[in-house]
Amino acid sequence: MKTVRDDDGNRYLLLKRSESASLVRDPRTGNQCYVRNDRLEAVDGESPLETAARGVDEPVRTLLRYVHDDRTLGLLIELADRGPAPVRDLLGEYDFCESDLHGRVATLVAAGLLEEADVAGERGYGVTDDCRRALDVVRPADDA
Repeated sequence: MKTVRDDDGNRYLLLKRSESASLVRDPRTGNQCYVRNDRLEAVDGESPLETAARGVDEPVRTLLRYVHDDRTLGLLIELADRGPAPVRDLLGEYDFCESDLHGRVATLVAAGLLEEADVAGERGYGVTDDCRRALDVVRPADDA
C-alpha cells in the first residue's frame, strides 16, 4: 500500500493499480473509487499508516498523542465541564503534586489542548476550542 495524491492535492491510499486506473481509498471517508493513473502521483516520505490516520480530525489525533493516562484525560474533562480554573484550585482539588501538575499542564499547553486563563485575578488554565472539539468526539453526547 502506498500514499498517492491526485492533481487536486487530495491524498489517498493506493489499493490496486492497473494499466489505466488505480483503485484508491479516501482515508477520511473510507470510500473507494478508481482514478486515472495520469491524475495520480506517489507521495514520498509519508507512510500509508500516517495517511490512514489523517482520516481522524487533527484535534482528536492531538488528544490521542498527548493524553497518556486517565488522570490527564480527567483533568481535561474537568476543565471542559467546569471552565477555566485557577492553578491553586487544581492543586487543592485534585491529586497532583505541583511538579506533576506543572509538567502535564506545560505539555498540554504546548500541544494546544490547554491555554492560560485569568480566573478571578489568578493564573489558571482552560481547554482550547480544539480540545473541546476532540472531547466532543470521544465523549457521548448527553441526551437528557
